[in-house]
Amino acid sequence: MTPKVFTKLLGLFVLLLVFHTVVMELILRGMVERSAAETFHRLGREALLSGLIALCVALPVAAWIASGISRRLRRVIDFARRIADGDLSARLSATGDDEVSAMEAALNQTAERLGQSFAEIEHRRQELAAMLDSMQEAVVAITPEGYVRWSNAVMQRIAGTQIHAGRALVHSIRDPDVLDCVRAALDRGEVRFGRASSMSPGRIFEISAAPLPSGGALAVLHDVTSIEAAERSRRDFIANVSHELRTPLTSIQGYVETLIEEPPAPGISKEFLGVILKNASRMNRLTEDLLALASVESPDYKVRPQPMRASALVEDAIESLGGIVVDSGVELESAGAPDALVMADPDALNQVFGNLIENALKYASSGKRIRVGARLLGPEVEFSVQDFGPGIAFEHLERIFERFYRVDKARSRESGGTGLGLAIIKHIVQAHGGRIWARSELGAGAAFYFTLPLAPGVSSPAEPNGPTHMAGL
Repeated sequence: MTPKVFTKLLGLFVLLLVFHTVVMELILRGMVERSAAETFHRLGREALLSGLIALCVALPVAAWIASGISRRLRRVIDFARRIADGDLSARLSATGDDEVSAMEAALNQTAERLGQSFAEIEHRRQELAAMLDSMQEAVVAITPEGYVRWSNAVMQRIAGTQIHAGRALVHSIRDPDVLDCVRAALDRGEVRFGRASSMSPGRIFEISAAPLPSGGALAVLHDVTSIEAAERSRRDFIANVSHELRTPLTSIQGYVETLIEEPPAPGISKEFLGVILKNASRMNRLTEDLLALASVESPDYKVRPQPMRASALVEDAIESLGGIVVDSGVELESAGAPDALVMADPDALNQVFGNLIENALKYASSGKRIRVGARLLGPEVEFSVQDFGPGIAFEHLERIFERFYRVDKARSRESGGTGLGLAIIKHIVQAHGGRIWARSELGAGAAFYFTLPLAPGVSSPAEPNGPTHMAGL
């Protein structure tokens, strides 16, 4: 019982005693006026009566005070239970200035501070979750018992619906390399690195698993598929360049050594020098194409497009490149083109048409003609270079724009091709914001298409009008 409550009860009993004393004095005065015989008899009776009266008054008052204190204590207990259940909005109605009221005010202040602390913790948790979800890496936290504690959005996307909090990691992720790294972090408390290739089809991940200070482990998976592909492309590129250079260099070296060691007859020497010149020219073309490819693949490569008529581009290509087909017996013809304005860099487009027409010339000898044209196609113009030669097998169409890829390697080397021309024009067209592709059927020729966007402010008809392309392409 608090001192203030005790003081109140003590004051109540003092008042009751004063009341009892006053009653006794009144009785004693009456006793003096009566006979002595009656005095002692009446004294006992009046004393008992006054005590009963004082008791009847004290009991309800004490019960009322005790009931008020009990109600306030029950409110405190209910408040404590609500706080324990997580209801930090609970408050006590503190009234008065006694110790119970002071305790209620202190408890309200404690609950408010707890609410602020938990709100700050939840805010930081949400910030951490958002930060981890925005990462490119997949992250999963594991309990010491091997259960998933938490995983970010990337991990959930990779593992699908199998991974969620409370589920055993071994039942969520089947990749043995991931499980070995996590097991080492859990059992031996060491950081373990590895590579996983069966987490997701066609993707490769670098694994980093580390123990957590509070127990458990944290595994991070970094997708290195694109890096691996780039590294593989680099190795293939170096191997292809080395092979392309080694062949003419070996030929040049052999003929030069023959000329030095045993000079042949003048006619044979001229033939040898012609072979040397041919291989040197091939190396020069390869070097120029490599420099051109490096330029168009560079992030700094920019085209300077300007409004130009599609018909003018087709006519310029036929006029400027007509000379290369004169001696071949192949006819370079126009399939027509609209006058719509497109955004094009004339120098870059001349290189695109030149590579496509030279490529078609290698295979157009049987068809004896190459057709160049264009047509409107929605918000862009579609250009085409079409030959009527043997065509390209379907399995090659998706790869012919790769570096050093050749459909007919022997024929391409014989004609002096480097295997880089289509890769170069693909990057040029993409730099213009266009697309490039090929269609073909064996025995029916091949057609290469690319698009250029219309100049700003130019509208196109709903149904494009233009040349009809070869049937089946």
